[in-house]
Amino acid sequence: MSKKHKKMLARILLSALFLAAALLLNTEGYWRLAAYLVPYLIIGWDVLWRAVRNILHGQVFDENFLMALATAGAFATGEYPEAVAVMLFYQVGELFQSYAVGRSRQSIASLMDIRPDYANLEQNGELIKTDPDEISVGQTIVVKAGEKIPLDGVVLEGASNIDTAALTGESLPRAVQPGDDVISGCINQNGLLRVRVTKAFGESTVSKILDLVENSSSKKAKAENFISKFARYYTPAVVLSAVLLAVLPPLVLGGAWGEWLHRALIFLVISCPCALVISVPLSFFGGIGGASRQGILVKGGNYLESLAQAEIVVFDKTGTLTKGVFNVTAIHPGHISEAKLLELAALAESYSDHPISRSLKEAYGPTPDTSRVSDVEELSGHGVRVKIDGDAVCVGNDKLMEEIGVKWHPCHHVGTTVHVAVNGDYAGHIVISDEEKPDAKKAVAALKALGVKKTVMLTGDSRAVGESVGARLGLDEVDAELLPAGKVERVEQLLAQKSKNGKLVFVGDGINDAPVLSRSDIGIAMGAMGSDAAIEAADIVLMDDQPSKIASAIRISQKTRRIVYQNIVFALAVKLLVLVLGALGYANMWEAVFADVGVSVLAILNAMRALKSPPANQPQNPDTP
Repeated sequence: MSKKHKKMLARILLSALFLAAALLLNTEGYWRLAAYLVPYLIIGWDVLWRAVRNILHGQVFDENFLMALATAGAFATGEYPEAVAVMLFYQVGELFQSYAVGRSRQSIASLMDIRPDYANLEQNGELIKTDPDEISVGQTIVVKAGEKIPLDGVVLEGASNIDTAALTGESLPRAVQPGDDVISGCINQNGLLRVRVTKAFGESTVSKILDLVENSSSKKAKAENFISKFARYYTPAVVLSAVLLAVLPPLVLGGAWGEWLHRALIFLVISCPCALVISVPLSFFGGIGGASRQGILVKGGNYLESLAQAEIVVFDKTGTLTKGVFNVTAIHPGHISEAKLLELAALAESYSDHPISRSLKEAYGPTPDTSRVSDVEELSGHGVRVKIDGDAVCVGNDKLMEEIGVKWHPCHHVGTTVHVAVNGDYAGHIVISDEEKPDAKKAVAALKALGVKKTVMLTGDSRAVGESVGARLGLDEVDAELLPAGKVERVEQLLAQKSKNGKLVFVGDGINDAPVLSRSDIGIAMGAMGSDAAIEAADIVLMDDQPSKIASAIRISQKTRRIVYQNIVFALAVKLLVLVLGALGYANMWEAVFADVGVSVLAILNAMRALKSPPANQPQNPDTP
């Protein structure tokens, strides 16, 4: 408990002690009033003050006003013990609420521990502790064992294991060595690392994560917005109903004014909307916190709510379902040697940083001599056209060969085929293969078990490669040989196929996926390898590269939505029942206390379950209420 919680608990215990003493003393007259006023003011002075302050500011109808009106009215009618009890149990409910919100915030605030306090800047052989904001791209920092990595960068010297649990939820450390990328927020477990900074602090991974978390509460779910609007009209309506209940029956039926006033006060206590107003946003807050523990960052409650209705899941291939690590698996030259074919391809791709380009350069070996290359022209979705030693060289896919009128032939190997043409003559092709991620097949199976009706893969690769990967992973549909614009067009078609309430989820990692991520109902970016553009455009970010986390996110979403519905139905049903009983005179102030505080406490405890992620082996039925 925080210091604030402990103070409130002390007030509750002290007030309860004075209430017990007043009941035992059994005094009469003004002494009886004084005996009950002491515990009432101890426990309720802040509620009374907030009610008065809000009225002065024009905010009349809220829970403070209801509690103040109901308990003051109870005192006016001589129901002193009930007045103190109502305020006492209301504050017990408030303590539960505050503690629950604190727990939810703590789960998300634990991410704030990834914020680095300093960076060790290496200057003239000395280490100077510097604010990460002041470090520039290209400077070298030193990360000692046990320290947080303050900025994104590339390891220059040293080898170590880094703890990524705060970002990805994975307990297994990752080994790094010179040449490997490291991201801010991770902890260097052992060894000394010299890191060249590649991103300023404002653009670093840790900065983006903190920004996402801090702004997640601003995007409310439909259920949250509904409850906010509901409370705005509900509270004035019940106050008016209570006034009518106190006035009309005595006038029409001729009953005792005191009896109907007491019933009206009971009606007010029962009608307090605390259970709904607090438990619904708390449920979504808890769901976002539970997801963050697994390395799943949700940008708002609206996305968490929508994810429960995922009907179609569309994947990009490279870097999402596959590792994005390409290797040259076959070289088939025409009239030149294998070495010459590979050299031409590596030189042509020397200015590109595409995964296929990197694999060609790695297979070639030495650093390509770029002085031999001129007139570089990148052809989006096709390949590249350059001049090498004065010869016109085209390197790319089937479409490029057809565009330049070169006769080519397919390869019997499954993989991405890179064709090479020199001065309009076909020189041969190179086959490059990607490897599927270990959990990709499991991820597709888990999505189907959760009720996803269709899984689709979109790729710019050849149809043979796409269909081969799709068959192995168990996907329902594969669309291959797509340009970035073609992916958006295909997503538009799939959006038209889903049901009215169903959602289309797109999962990608590359910069060319940003338009599709924005167009889909819910965009999910693979965060660790994903580009900045994809992370910015996405609604949910997976901080590791495991596609199986998509199913985990849907399970969390479904559980959170189920808890919200349970709280709404339970709170409204109990309140409606006790409201009717109170109006008819069958419920007293103690039943009213249960209908308000008891329901609130139960709803809050239920909402806190959203913090705990459901087990991966127990998929939930999205249609379960």
